[in-house]
Amino acid sequence: MTLLYTLTAIPLGYALVALTVLLALCAFWILRLELRLRRLVRGKSGYDLEGTIVHIHARQKEHELFRTEIETYLTQVERRLARSVSEVKTVRFNPFKGTGMGGNQSFATALLNEDGDGVILSSLYARDHVSMFAKPIIRYTSEHELTGEEQAVLNDARTSLSHKK
Repeated sequence: MTLLYTLTAIPLGYALVALTVLLALCAFWILRLELRLRRLVRGKSGYDLEGTIVHIHARQKEHELFRTEIETYLTQVERRLARSVSEVKTVRFNPFKGTGMGGNQSFATALLNEDGDGVILSSLYARDHVSMFAKPIIRYTSEHELTGEEQAVLNDARTSLSHKK
């Protein structure tokens, strides 16, 4: 009831002016919105908005495929890398101490992967001959008896590998 009284209290001329201003503001707002919408849809390089969305979607599919391929490749590389030689340690020694033969020309070298598998190569040097030995290592152990130098180089390699992880 008070709203009806308020509306009847405003002269008709003022109400028409207010409605005209309100209508002009709405028209201006709609026109501005229409211009912004046309600018958005027009796009650049002749693409329309739908074409741009389709293009982006296709590129996204390409990137997903590339990512899957890279993840597969990296998994294979990680498997190969785990089987490859990760640690090489060498110790030089004289097996004939006190006899005047050899010198520190003999050595033991451990070549191990991350799992502790590999080989120990040993060389015993004397003036008149050189002997080479290869002992396979599986999980840091050998089925063949290891000399003190071979065991020392194996322990050194194992310590180095444990620090890398």
